[in-house]
Amino acid sequence: MRIVVALGGNALLRRGEPMTADNQRANIRIATEQIAKIHPGNQLVIAHGNGPQVGLLSLQAAAYTSVTPYPLDVLGAETEGMIGYIIEQELGNLLDFEVPFATLLTQVEVDANDPAFKKPSKPIGPVYEKAEAEKLAAEKGWAIAPDGDKFRRVVASPRPKRIFEIRPIKWLLDKGSIVICAGGGGIPTMYDEQRNLKGIEAVIDKDLCSSLLAEQLEADLLVIATDVNAAFIDYGKPTQKAIAEAHPDELERLGFAAGSMGPKVQAACEFARHTGKVAVIGSLADIEAIVQGTAGTRVSTAKPGISYR
Repeated sequence: MRIVVALGGNALLRRGEPMTADNQRANIRIATEQIAKIHPGNQLVIAHGNGPQVGLLSLQAAAYTSVTPYPLDVLGAETEGMIGYIIEQELGNLLDFEVPFATLLTQVEVDANDPAFKKPSKPIGPVYEKAEAEKLAAEKGWAIAPDGDKFRRVVASPRPKRIFEIRPIKWLLDKGSIVICAGGGGIPTMYDEQRNLKGIEAVIDKDLCSSLLAEQLEADLLVIATDVNAAFIDYGKPTQKAIAEAHPDELERLGFAAGSMGPKVQAACEFARHTGKVAVIGSLADIEAIVQGTAGTRVSTAKPGISYR
């Protein structure tokens, strides 16, 4: 099978953990130990989040005032290289020496008229007191929004429209390579009035980009790996129930929160609906069972309704 695995941010950095290189490598080692189990007989594509890493680079840039901070698209490219390098090394240490790897900087086109640009919603970078946030917003043209009792910069999160490197990804897969790509939702780009491609200050949702990636690669399975073993109704309440299988139409009606499970559900539903294949939301620790069809929340158009565990 051709499988796209979308690693959640927790696979790289646990909540509350210091953003050290050692911590990230240790977490990636844990993730790759699971991914290695499904390599035999399958073609693998790995996408990943990069939120904490871009946040750290933003903090470092803010501390160095001699140059203008680098734009988000450049920071995204930097994190794709860094994270891909560690995934390649840790997974390569687990698999046969002859297995080839490739990490691709992945440019993703977005629409300049996407409504997300009129309503920035994706928080990035450090938190500020209100007065400092307002001062920075005035100086730099930022949009800001509350984050608890502090404020953060927010940027647009437009939908992915086209993955420019889709052909070389296919070529690499056909030659037996494991491909790491579309990190952090890809590097957001758009065409200007002269039809020149340029980077933009935005963040593309990683799961939506992974869904588009899986669709365009004609993948057999999309695995959206997160820190819970399924999508739940009434999560965190005594009445919570894990969803075993669901038709996209039924799953979307449940109304998952935009800031947590919502994008994962949307991505799974879009892949299943557009391709007729299966998308699964579940824990990375269950990835063998997910591939075997016995774990996670399986989203498919094969049959109507919804079932629970």
